Amino acid sequence: MKRSLLSIEDLARADIERILDRAESFAEVSGRAIKKVPALRGRTVLNLFYEASTRTSSSFELAAKRLSADTVSVRAQGSAVDKGESLKDTVQTLSAYDPALVVIRSPWAGAAELVARWTPAGVVNAGDGKREHPTQALLDLYTLWRRVGRLDGLKVWIVGDVLHSRVARSNILAFARMGCEVTVAGPPTLIPREIESLGCRVRSSLDELGEADVIYALRMQRERMEEAFVPSLREYAERYQIDARRLQPHQILMHPGPVNRGVELSAQVIDSPQALISQQVESGVVVRMAVLYELLASGEEEEGVAASATTAAAARARAADGAVAERLPDGSEHPIEVAPGEHLAAPAGRHP
Repeated sequence: MKRSLLSIEDLARADIERILDRAESFAEVSGRAIKKVPALRGRTVLNLFYEASTRTSSSFELAAKRLSADTVSVRAQGSAVDKGESLKDTVQTLSAYDPALVVIRSPWAGAAELVARWTPAGVVNAGDGKREHPTQALLDLYTLWRRVGRLDGLKVWIVGDVLHSRVARSNILAFARMGCEVTVAGPPTLIPREIESLGCRVRSSLDELGEADVIYALRMQRERMEEAFVPSLREYAERYQIDARRLQPHQILMHPGPVNRGVELSAQVIDSPQALISQQVESGVVVRMAVLYELLASGEEEEGVAASATTAAAARARAADGAVAERLPDGSEHPIEVAPGEHLAAPAGRHP
């Protein structure tokens, strides 16, 4: 796994599975009275958010603190950005704190990749414009994996404003990589051209929604709309809202939040036992702990394991030579032949 996480495309299926397993181990830690582990002690994680955020910013900050990292959180509002400081200048200024990792959320697509060029620190993309939001996709996979187990063959429908959704792009890639069959559905004006190239199929109506195992509703992102993409929210809700008549008993409901109640979801289904929305929020901390750990600490762990394995291999090699040296009273060594697999008994009068 790379030192930065800019896109789901950076991850092979084995990488994703390792993150999910790691998140599960951190879920056990989160159930303890003391929820901290020392994995990132002495490291600094810089959270740089150029867009409003509640779930993502708070979960990244909490994840870093639970791993015992030092955190520096910067919001664009009220910072030097308000005075005209550029993103590049901000990143280079904050690099003086010697961060191990920069978590960046930005309204500009590709911002995370630029930050990765401007700092020696690792970079995590916490959402860049309409492009990607990889950790959201990972926490969605984790939430669903905990609920159903194996994900291969699941039919996932992503419904709503795909055009303006970075979550949709990351989730299409992530679900497809884990063996799911992905369909996106919504008004034709809110479906990007050539979205099928990401590994999904497209539907303009919900007539076939009953085939879905998982319905993933997207928020209507009116703050990113510069023109009218649908005649009205009322008409959108009539044709694409997930409500009690559309959500079948066998289906699971997900949503990245925050929810526009009465638009993409009815109040009834939000509070249904089929909804995993609150579980998605809960998963955010442990999955982001897993991402931070994999980027900053897993390499060191592997080096330690490799060193131990080398030492153990050397010991096995010496034993396989069939001779063990016993130190005699005069300081010389006397080879004692030992058959491979046998153990030396302590000489009489000695203790092992």
